[in-house]
Amino acid sequence: MEIILKEDLPKLGRKGDVVKVADGFGRNYLLPYRKAIAATPANLRNIEQMRASAAHKDARDREAALALAAQLNQVRLSFERRAGDNNTLFGSVTSMDVVHGLEAQGFEVERRKIELPDPLKALGEFKVPVHLFKGVTAEVTVVIQRQAEEDGAASAE
Repeated sequence: MEIILKEDLPKLGRKGDVVKVADGFGRNYLLPYRKAIAATPANLRNIEQMRASAAHKDARDREAALALAAQLNQVRLSFERRAGDNNTLFGSVTSMDVVHGLEAQGFEVERRKIELPDPLKALGEFKVPVHLFKGVTAEVTVVIQRQAEEDGAASAE
């Protein structure tokens, strides 16, 4: 049985691929769960139209991502945090802090697009990658400085 995949399936193919599968697998799993459609001539024509529109949309989204990446590469976020004697932070700077910093500068970026596997826990300057689109990644500069200790000086008197 030949079918057209409606979504990416591991070990079978990608969305829009025409694949040959066992009759039972297609009839009992792929078709009822709407993971595929039958490979009729009409469906094949529809898939070609959908591929063309998807390619056009991807090109448009890629251009927008490249423009945003050029802007984000110039962004410099500065955070002040309390730190110990060996320049380690008492808290941390997380991807959510980066999102709020970008929002304050007028950029809308989702938290899951910021590739920060572990929170930043030291003073210094860091490059934080932001994945915008397939193959388009910007780097935001994050500077973490020591917070002024005015409240500690007032309590010592």
